[in-house]
Amino acid sequence: MTELSQRQRSLVLAICCASMIVVVMDISIVNTALPRIHRDLNASVTGLQWTVDAYTLVLAGFLLLAGSTADRFGRKRIFQIGLVAFGLGSLLCGLADSIEWLIAARAVQAIGGTMLNPVAMAIIANTFTVPAERAKAIGVFGSMSGLSLALGPILGGGLVDAFGWRSIFYINVPIVLVAVVLTTLFVPESRAPRARRFDPVGQLLVIAVLGSVVYAIIEANRVGWTSPLILVLLGVAVLATVGVVVYEPRRADPLLELRLFRSVPFSSAILMALFALCAFGAFLFVTTLYLQQVRDMSAFQAGLSLLPVGALIALLSPYTGKFVGARGPRLPLVVSGTALALGGLLSLSFEPATPLVLVLAVYLLFGVFQGTINPPITNTAVSGMPRSMSGVATSLASAGRQTGTTLGVAIAGTIVGSVRGGTAFTDSEHGVWWLVFGLGLGILALGLISTGTWAKRTAEQAAALFEEVDAGAPAPGGQPGRRPEAKPAAQIGAPRGTRPS
Repeated sequence: MTELSQRQRSLVLAICCASMIVVVMDISIVNTALPRIHRDLNASVTGLQWTVDAYTLVLAGFLLLAGSTADRFGRKRIFQIGLVAFGLGSLLCGLADSIEWLIAARAVQAIGGTMLNPVAMAIIANTFTVPAERAKAIGVFGSMSGLSLALGPILGGGLVDAFGWRSIFYINVPIVLVAVVLTTLFVPESRAPRARRFDPVGQLLVIAVLGSVVYAIIEANRVGWTSPLILVLLGVAVLATVGVVVYEPRRADPLLELRLFRSVPFSSAILMALFALCAFGAFLFVTTLYLQQVRDMSAFQAGLSLLPVGALIALLSPYTGKFVGARGPRLPLVVSGTALALGGLLSLSFEPATPLVLVLAVYLLFGVFQGTINPPITNTAVSGMPRSMSGVATSLASAGRQTGTTLGVAIAGTIVGSVRGGTAFTDSEHGVWWLVFGLGLGILALGLISTGTWAKRTAEQAAALFEEVDAGAPAPGGQPGRRPEAKPAAQIGAPRGTRPS
């Protein structure tokens, strides 16, 4: 790839950030429109959950495939196809005349989204080759995720009140058209040094795991956890998980590269991404309903109530990215986990008549949480990994985020059920806040564990396993279905031509 100037690299970063904004904002912007969609399309609570989860579930299920496909056929090309598909899906959403149509259109939208965020992160990782610059760029890109989630309800509330719920989808179309033109003109093409083989069996197993779990959580509220349908779904999820663990290590180029998880920082980053977005997805889903259905706010007023969250994310994220690049991720992760745990704990006190100023004060904690979590997670996921694995690593990080959001919405919707207002709703949402509290403690613990000396050593050892892949070497014997031979642990990191004594 031709070396780009600083101005060109900044432009590539801006284009990639724009894709992050439209894809991630569409997760939260829909939350503000749910009451209107419920009324206009006569949708059930389950239908509303699927309006959100059909999008995030497809994102999570196909992100890994999109990352490896982009590594093979070219990241710019797949990025452009994703923009077109996302724009088409947005148009179909705006034209929907039933909840079933809307859910299907959201899935089309998400198919395009799978080709944007993980591919954009891989483009950034290959555009910014200097580690310090890469850390800063990834920090900026990662901060867009939380900022987009928080600003979605504000923008969505204004659009819904002024132009109706369909406008939140139509607005994506011109943005996508501009992005397609800018990508064609300014984003360089790049591929992995060695193309990875496709893994259709692995893809089906991943979809089976995610789809079964999310479907079971959403439908359990209607049919009960002990119903045959739910038990079958959970059984499929367990069997598919076993299939992933048994099948994927036998492939030379697995869809789910399990060797990456030998790095404690990488594994922790994926878990923290899942925890963080699960908590924030649940927070947005419940908070939107609380503000509009319990406190009788308009969509725009509810969006403005989340302005403190967006403002803090916008303020803290850039500084967090710089801090991570200079001093590491430990302090931001500790601050983020603590703020999330406190936010969940204090939200237990919410009642229909709780003074709004106190509610907004608690929301500040969620702003601190989101403003300090994304840069360290994103940087940790790709730091130390060889460039040939950037597509896979970034896809796994994005899949963790989208899976977390999907589970957060599904779990929150199941907990609050069909409760609509008053103290019945605030009592029912206590389960959500206890979940948020626990996830905050989990992030705090993982932040401390993943930043220690032992964890860093495991990251170095995991990266050494991919030296042959990064150099473009084929699998031993060139035989598909067999893994490249890993170095013995004693030789990992040893200079070439030497043997351990």
